[in-house]
Amino acid sequence: MNELLDMKELFKQIIKQDVKPLFSAQGYRTKDLNFYKTEGQLSYKINIQKFKYNTHKQLSFYVNYNLHSEELAQYRPASSLGLPHFYARINQIVPAAPERYFLTPEVDVDKFTADLLLHLDQGLQFMYTLTDARAIIEYYMPRIALHLSEETFGYLLDTGDTETAEQYLQQLQAKYGAEKRWGILEKKYAAVWEKYGSSS
Repeated sequence: MNELLDMKELFKQIIKQDVKPLFSAQGYRTKDLNFYKTEGQLSYKINIQKFKYNTHKQLSFYVNYNLHSEELAQYRPASSLGLPHFYARINQIVPAAPERYFLTPEVDVDKFTADLLLHLDQGLQFMYTLTDARAIIEYYMPRIALHLSEETFGYLLDTGDTETAEQYLQQLQAKYGAEKRWGILEKKYAAVWEKYGSSS
């Protein structure tokens, strides 16, 4: 197997020889273990995050996908500045991918690399389905996630989709209404409605 090979060196080799060329071919620029691309109003960032406690005999890492939308940024509350509009670990958008990848002396390097490249590309293809602000909020709305909730209200109201905004508020209240923080959330949503809601 790979008993004589340092896993940290093997990781560097896979990144340099396989991962970087995959991203470069799709127009991404590289900085350390981050890969960036901007197209129109969307900015993509894919990050390979090494596990904190790696050794020479075992190295593991996560893959994170982030997307920023200029269109949604105008509805962003100050408390969320700097956070991506969409973010996910690779296993959340590529069902076949693991939450964390492991390199050990026993691993079949060719198969590991082929699987990793396939998963990375599948993750990118998923990201490309989020073509605009509406697609991003429609990813989060069914999950009734608090992430992006203020932006979602702002966007829906500003584009005249009050009916969807009202349904979404009802879903949020059903899920979080019994929690202590609901009063704070409700005030935030009310402020968004006042700012973007129709005055007619």
